[in-house]
Amino acid sequence: MASCGLQLARGPTLAPRRAAVRRSVAAVSAGRPGAPLRLACPAVRLESVSRKLALSGFARSAASAEPSTETASTSDVEVPVVDSLSYSQQYDEVFSKPLVTNKAIAKPDKDAQASQPGSIKVFASDVHAVGKRPLWFNRQWDNTDKTYLAFIAGMHIVALAAPFCFSWSMVALFAAGYFVTGCLGITLSYHRQLSHKSFRTPKWLEYALAYCGVLAVQGDPLEWVSSHRYHHLHCDTPLDPHSPFEGFWWSHAGWLLDHEAVEARVSDRSNANDMQKQWFYRFLEKTYVWHIVASFAALFAIGGWPAVVWGGALRTIWVYHITWFVNSASHVWGSQDYNTGDLSRNNWWVGILAFGEGWHNNHHAFEFSARHGLKWWQVDMTWMIISGLKAVGLASHVKLPSEAQKARLAFN
Repeated sequence: MASCGLQLARGPTLAPRRAAVRRSVAAVSAGRPGAPLRLACPAVRLESVSRKLALSGFARSAASAEPSTETASTSDVEVPVVDSLSYSQQYDEVFSKPLVTNKAIAKPDKDAQASQPGSIKVFASDVHAVGKRPLWFNRQWDNTDKTYLAFIAGMHIVALAAPFCFSWSMVALFAAGYFVTGCLGITLSYHRQLSHKSFRTPKWLEYALAYCGVLAVQGDPLEWVSSHRYHHLHCDTPLDPHSPFEGFWWSHAGWLLDHEAVEARVSDRSNANDMQKQWFYRFLEKTYVWHIVASFAALFAIGGWPAVVWGGALRTIWVYHITWFVNSASHVWGSQDYNTGDLSRNNWWVGILAFGEGWHNNHHAFEFSARHGLKWWQVDMTWMIISGLKAVGLASHVKLPSEAQKARLAFN
């Protein structure tokens, strides 16, 4: 499984914000430094690859010798370019030609999407979706789709046995697995360290944390990181593997069951060459399934069937849905403090359940930041752990946004 790849209070309308963005873009294009390049493919405006990658935290090299806490220059954050097309119109144009997945395209117009024929408003949000591919019927299911569906459904079915083998020791096992795989593995390692390079640790610790991510059963580190980097490069455009512009279910889990659609967008793993060069990640990529088998066998050996249910199936699907809520709920419900041009929202309950990942608008504004909860009341357990690692000398080059950067993208 790829990048799974997690305030209900509605934010202010984006219409005046979008107008401000367009005015900014017009001024930039008129001759100010850093104006986006306009390339010929595929009939929508493309930003230069280098500038977009400079904006993405994962693309900036972590090789420079810097202090233990870093802030990027103000020029590293850019006001997003907004297209006049709806998501649905963009989709039709983009997929009518050979895909170019290593170049960012302009963000679709949210208002144009709302007026798109056949669009359906996502409940309690201002996001309007138009399904572009059949989810269940009248479609081809390849072997990967069938395998994913069987495994995900199987884990849900096994988890239904939890009430029949309840014990407090099993609850403790579930909680420990939730923290180790969800917090240490997915949010701390796969996401903040490997995908966005927001901090560094000694290699032995980096690899140990990455192995915690393997146990989450969300894919090997190379696959997860590569897919997630594409999500940020193309967030909420037709090249994003899981935008809610195609429906809430699609962004939550439907995309995982459409191998053809996902591979068209994220199959090129060259954006994770930094990890491909390391033997450990190549080893995990080749042997991934055996680590999952071994982890479930170890659970059975430790605690029998109850351990498989509570520490395996229930814990797995719990972390699945929390991770998936980052892609779905945190792109439709919540507030926006920063002009990212996409649908990312700060969602308090996802922030709690996903160890800080729910402060998603903050994250999309400053992808490189090791801290997602930028305000004192935005609880971010993952940041607390990074701070603790730094305090004992196990984390360095911790990246944070500067006040100037925050002011540049903040909505007034």
